[in-house]
Amino acid sequence: MSADILLSGGRIFRGLAHGFVDALAVRDGRVVALGADALDAAGPGTRRIDLAGRVAIPAFNEAHMHLLPYGLGLSQVNLRAEEVRTLDEVLRRIGVAAQAAPKGAWVLGRGYDHAELDVGRHPLAAELDRAAPDNPVAIVRTCGHMAVANTMAMRLAGVGHNTPDPEGGVIERRGGALTGLFQERAMRLVRDVIPPPDEATMVDAIEAACRHLASFGFASATDMNVGMTAGMAEVAAYRAAQAAGRLPLRMWQVLAGNPEGIAAEAWDAGMRPMEGDDGLRWGAVKVFADGSAGGLTAAFFEPYLQGGTGVFTFPDETIHALLKRYHEQGWQLDIHAIGDAAIEQVLQGMEAADSEAHPFAGRRHRIEHCGFVTRDQRRRMKARGILPVPQPVFMYEFGDLYVRNLGPARSMHAYPMKTWLDDGAHPAASSDCPVSTVDPFINLFTMLTRQTNRGTVMGPEERLTAEEAVHCYTWCGAYTQFAEDRRGTLEPGMQADIAVLSGDIFAMEPEAVLKAQADLTLRDGVAIFDRHGEAG
Repeated sequence: MSADILLSGGRIFRGLAHGFVDALAVRDGRVVALGADALDAAGPGTRRIDLAGRVAIPAFNEAHMHLLPYGLGLSQVNLRAEEVRTLDEVLRRIGVAAQAAPKGAWVLGRGYDHAELDVGRHPLAAELDRAAPDNPVAIVRTCGHMAVANTMAMRLAGVGHNTPDPEGGVIERRGGALTGLFQERAMRLVRDVIPPPDEATMVDAIEAACRHLASFGFASATDMNVGMTAGMAEVAAYRAAQAAGRLPLRMWQVLAGNPEGIAAEAWDAGMRPMEGDDGLRWGAVKVFADGSAGGLTAAFFEPYLQGGTGVFTFPDETIHALLKRYHEQGWQLDIHAIGDAAIEQVLQGMEAADSEAHPFAGRRHRIEHCGFVTRDQRRRMKARGILPVPQPVFMYEFGDLYVRNLGPARSMHAYPMKTWLDDGAHPAASSDCPVSTVDPFINLFTMLTRQTNRGTVMGPEERLTAEEAVHCYTWCGAYTQFAEDRRGTLEPGMQADIAVLSGDIFAMEPEAVLKAQADLTLRDGVAIFDRHGEAG
């Protein structure tokens, strides 16, 4: 039987352990032959894709992002620093959106970075009031760990000057007056009164986000905190999207496990670990231990240069009980911890939960971000098979801010990709989109250079080769999802999840990688993105 597809005419990256071949054949959604055997497998009915000097790789795997929020955010006010550098522009964009919205309708924005604004601070509620006097407004900082609400939004949330800070959260006040800034778990006070999207809107957002990722070469992704926008309705929306054929990517799903999340409700409703299929798998639970280093809320042992040591989301006994519960239920633990003190809190909880009755061996629990990790913590993670899931792109987008907040000694060796890889820790490179850009080529550039977007080199000894960087963005992600036997390499028998890139990123200068694109993305040998109509 002839192959369905033949790729030839350029290099094909099989995986870090196997190198390159010059031809690959696909049949029935699987890689069936390589090199000369692939050429022999082609027949009259085989679709031939000429790489013409380009390179093909295993499709990217986005191991840590927030897919539904990203899709919903495509229709929100874009405040990301690439476009918005002044407070006036923030307020102008909010004002334009408010003028287009009905009176009383929510105006939502995403992605501002107060450190990049000309005023060097967060917008104030009073300023948002002037931009949108007839609408409640909430804008979320790029890290996703703090938000600013205007007066109408705070009134709807029932927040006044004497509202107490919730556990693990801060409502900022100056001189006893509310500024509008909500940090960490305090954000839910506002979030809970924003009308949730309906199922049709969520299905549209899921598909739109998947299509956008496919255009970058992704065939697999993750939604890291399912349930925090619309509760259990998000689970139904994903299932509806899959049933309607509107879920182009393979999804690894992580339930929101904080007490305000849906993990307990999902368990009571009968959901169990690894439920679903290879296209939509419910495998993990997420708990937050701290905030973000850029927002001064990641928890550290030593203080920030500005003072303070960050915010623990929960006291030890609370988070340790959550980790033990979800571990014993059989879920993979995907725990947010950025600062070294938060990582320590999580590690101690994981170590306490590891028991003879419920061993950690083979569970592949994860510490998400894990950015400022100590040598001893790395050793203890490796001993129990706990995986780091970092975002190298944070160094590109926030590296200079880390230096400003923490000083160079702590910042230069954050997100130590080379160290993790040499340790055999399988670091799964990812973006945390919409916190950072989902563009994988910016992430690859950062792994190759350790440069920030301002040109600062952050710990050059942590640079990776292009082969290592792609390995972290493909196989390592598959490994964290128990899928390395099916995807992440292009060996015979593996799923034909393949990205054809616009050039050979393994041979070009790093600056050229920034301009690379995905020309074709295949899932099971079927095109889910085709820039030039090559797959027919």
